[in-house]
Amino acid sequence: LTRVIVATDDDRILNHVVNFGGEAMMTSMSHTSGTDRCNEVAQKLDTNFDVIVNIQGDEPYINPKQIEEIISLFKTKKTQIGTLAKKITNLDIVADKNSPKAIFDSNRTALNFCRNIKKTSSAHTYYKHIGIYAFRKKTLEDICKLPQTDNEKRERLEQLRWLDNGYEIKVGITSYESISVDTPKDIVKIEQLMR
Repeated sequence: LTRVIVATDDDRILNHVVNFGGEAMMTSMSHTSGTDRCNEVAQKLDTNFDVIVNIQGDEPYINPKQIEEIISLFKTKKTQIGTLAKKITNLDIVADKNSPKAIFDSNRTALNFCRNIKKTSSAHTYYKHIGIYAFRKKTLEDICKLPQTDNEKRERLEQLRWLDNGYEIKVGITSYESISVDTPKDIVKIEQLMR
């Protein structure tokens, strides 16, 4: 990464980042997603970056190698949007609606994302979606203008809006686990790990 900016709508976060020597930008309070917030910052920048990586605040355990993995998806000029997935080894995760799943073809192009897979088989391989995204700058700007789709509203997964509108999402396979904050219980779990 050549530049890291914390995008926030909270003065406390902005001041904290600035106090430890980081860079932060205030953004609108009206954003409904981290992607919209990321896009606001990207549009304010005077430098034209090739790829914008959105490392979300609810994914505190993103591994730096995962950032490298997602950026590597853009070696192909065709890639407009990238994300990561990890092979699921515990079938209980497949039924966990708080852990979105990624479904993709043999070229690792996303076909669908869902919260729950009802019929599971031990003979099938399932993948957990890791909540990190990267975009070409123009693609990021364009997808943030799209209205929500029914699929997105039903699953509460914004990447379905992009698929519904014909955008291709390239999926990188990672071996690194990530723990996201989806429920209050997750905060307790992460606090225990940090100790």
